[in-house]
Amino acid sequence: MFKNIVTDVFFDLDHTLWDFEKNSALTFNKILSENNIEVDLADFLKVYVPQNLAFWKLYREEKITKEALRYQRLKSVFDILNMVVSDAMIERLSQQYIQYLSSFNHLFPNTFEILDYLKPTYKLHIITNGFQEVQDTKMRNANIDGYFQHIVNSEMAGVKKPNPLIFELGLNMAKVAPENALMIGDSLEADIAGAKAVGLHTLHFNAHNEEQHNFCPIIHDLIEIKNYL
Repeated sequence: MFKNIVTDVFFDLDHTLWDFEKNSALTFNKILSENNIEVDLADFLKVYVPQNLAFWKLYREEKITKEALRYQRLKSVFDILNMVVSDAMIERLSQQYIQYLSSFNHLFPNTFEILDYLKPTYKLHIITNGFQEVQDTKMRNANIDGYFQHIVNSEMAGVKKPNPLIFELGLNMAKVAPENALMIGDSLEADIAGAKAVGLHTLHFNAHNEEQHNFCPIIHDLIEIKNYL
């Protein structure tokens, strides 16, 4: 579908290549246990996952700071679970979460297979809203950093997806026109709508089992990218 048009492929990182939920669960299992926080991991994650997504949305919309995001997503979970956890402990957990998160390196199935398939033919890049110090370590530890020519993050761009400026920065760094570029990501708001607004082709990796839509083609496994490139 995009084979004779696209020269450059931009990927989101978290929830698209790097299995954020799996790696995050492993991190919480480690730090909650080490700090003697008595909570069932499944109960904790059932609350944390949607809270984290909600606070990331606020962060994307410039309504909270990075520091507030890291603190409030944990504070809100303990409040919902009716657990009394001190601010000092929340800060400790927040710091340890960032410290250990990138030490886990699970990727979505077929990540290496599709990157190996694409790399000889296309120039590959990353556009991520994640924090630079964490994202660089994630990619290095997962052994995927060598696949990508340019890695654009929101701290570098000064804005977050879906702001058009971050996509324009990626296009400028790659020296490619939007009509020759494809964005692949999990977020309809940040990745798909953001990229389409700048004129990129888009492919939605439906990692969250969202409802069917007509915004762009949908895939449920990364290997399906072969059907389009």
